Amino acid sequence: MEKFYLGVACFLLATMIVGLVRVFVGPDQEDRLVAVQLFGTTGVAILLLLAEAFDASSVRNAALLFTLLAVLAVVAFVRSPGSLGEREE
Repeated sequence: MEKFYLGVACFLLATMIVGLVRVFVGPDQEDRLVAVQLFGTTGVAILLLLAEAFDASSVRNAALLFTLLAVLAVVAFVRSPGSLGEREE
């Protein structure tokens, strides 16, 4: 089962690399926000898979911490000047 978890973690890492293209090329700020959320969600999933594969509870704790940080990053992005709701025309 370890190999399965590691294989899925590698697949998720590949999706993060594809999402990195969206961060740099994304036409709008919304696209970049979604890509950053992809990093947060996928990063947590990868950490949870690695924690299960290696039976490391400390990695699960790190995944919980990254979950909180991802939420804070979205709140900071939305509240920043010139973000989603405050466009100048």
